[in-house]
Amino acid sequence: MKNFQIDEHEVNGKNNISNGKSNGTGEYIQKDDGDAVQQAMGFLGRWQILICTAISLIKFPVAWHQLAIVFMAPKQGYNCTMPSFMNSTDQCRAEVNGSIVECSEWKFDTSVFPKTIISQWDLVCFRDNYANVQQSILMFGILLGSVSFGYFSDRFGRKIPLMIAILLQLISGIGCAIVPWFSAFLFMKFISAVATAGTMVTSYVICMEIVGKNWRAAITILYQIPYSLGHMSLAGLAYWFRNWQHLQLAITLPSVVLLGYWWIVPESPRWLLAMGKQKAACKVLRSAAKFNKLDDKDIPDIVRQHCLHQKSKRTEFDGKPSILDLFRTPNMRMKSLSIFFNWTVCGMGLFGMSQYIGHVQGNIFINFAVSGIIQVPGNFVAWWTMNALGRRITLIISNLMTGVASFLIICVPAEMQWLKMIFACFGIVGMSVAFTTVYLYSGELFPTVVRNIGVGTSSMCARIGSMLAPFVVALAANQSWIPPVIFGVMPTIGAALCFLLPETAGCELPETLEDGENFGKKKKNIGEETDLNEAEMAF
Repeated sequence: MKNFQIDEHEVNGKNNISNGKSNGTGEYIQKDDGDAVQQAMGFLGRWQILICTAISLIKFPVAWHQLAIVFMAPKQGYNCTMPSFMNSTDQCRAEVNGSIVECSEWKFDTSVFPKTIISQWDLVCFRDNYANVQQSILMFGILLGSVSFGYFSDRFGRKIPLMIAILLQLISGIGCAIVPWFSAFLFMKFISAVATAGTMVTSYVICMEIVGKNWRAAITILYQIPYSLGHMSLAGLAYWFRNWQHLQLAITLPSVVLLGYWWIVPESPRWLLAMGKQKAACKVLRSAAKFNKLDDKDIPDIVRQHCLHQKSKRTEFDGKPSILDLFRTPNMRMKSLSIFFNWTVCGMGLFGMSQYIGHVQGNIFINFAVSGIIQVPGNFVAWWTMNALGRRITLIISNLMTGVASFLIICVPAEMQWLKMIFACFGIVGMSVAFTTVYLYSGELFPTVVRNIGVGTSSMCARIGSMLAPFVVALAANQSWIPPVIFGVMPTIGAALCFLLPETAGCELPETLEDGENFGKKKKNIGEETDLNEAEMAF
């Protein structure tokens, strides 16, 4: 019988350099800990860094497509020219032969933007809500895409749905710029939004499933930073391309480069193992291990042992993945509902606070760039706190930070707009930290067989929050204190619900539905068992 030596650091739960070794190339490879994927290719090496860096670039077009409406449909001055500007009673009506008639043509202010979707399709007066409809359709498309691509990715793998989403984003994005009818533009925007959501949910899960547990926070930050940079760079693109069609092409054509992912991005080895595709999983793991210059290992044997172990854990519920699996058992149901609510809070809070800053008087390009810049510190704060304090405490603190900042806005006098701006910035930083955290948190909570469905449904909840945010902001027309109260109460409730979630920092990713159900109550059961054993020994 073999003798097994237990590392005292593993027993104590310490994560330090003694838990790993150098492979002689300057790369840090962590010791094997029972995870077949990491046993085969290491926790973090050049292969994982290359794949995750490449995939994170997807967030640039994600930010561009989601936020471009700010510059495609900005506030634009206009005057009635038909029937006659001289006879106009206001911007929408004119007097003709003693009668008031609706204007049919307008002259738009082109000093900043020579051509917008507002001026091209006359989205003013009785048609002024059409631009808001476009934003609602965009968010609904992202919502639908998050769920549908999450389902497809868990059924058919991560790579193929990702490539379909990239190709669809490219085609529909070009279509938005060339279609001559507003209805066709809305349809193409909807398809573009569905594709954009598909690139988000599939790409992030690939990153989550190829790195070791101690590097997930760092990879999540790497994945999120390009979104903030995309937010900032959109202001520069919009400044350079003032015509909305040129801007649409400018944010779409770079996706041609992403088609090269077919040769760069592999299928997730975790998904391949979960689906029983051992041969394909071995091929990916061998390639990764070779690129990371790891010592030769018996990867087929590691994979075989892993599959036998997982097979012994499968239950009658482990069949085709379904969104119902997120609610089938009590522990999974509680965790799913809690994390879904927090995603809704993030979507509503971040979008609502950004909209508040967008209404501040000043240069639209500078204001928009600032709202992106202030999210970058939030990403690095999230990195530090998620490692130092854990996922749950980080989410609680960031939610409370936004809640307190929102309540303080109510207390600021109307003439001190600069102070309201500062509190709103604190709220955005809090939400950016929360958004980064829930991305990682949800990826670690849901088991492999339904991880894309879980992350996709989570993203859907964020879009619901984003769709509700403009209506919440509009309540200021009735009472100015209502929006800050809502933006303060929602994250506070989200922080309270975090106490129902287990800490996931340093934990193995759950694989099966049984793992997902046991995750979070396993330690409790072990503790109860330990107490029971101690009680028996006392007798």
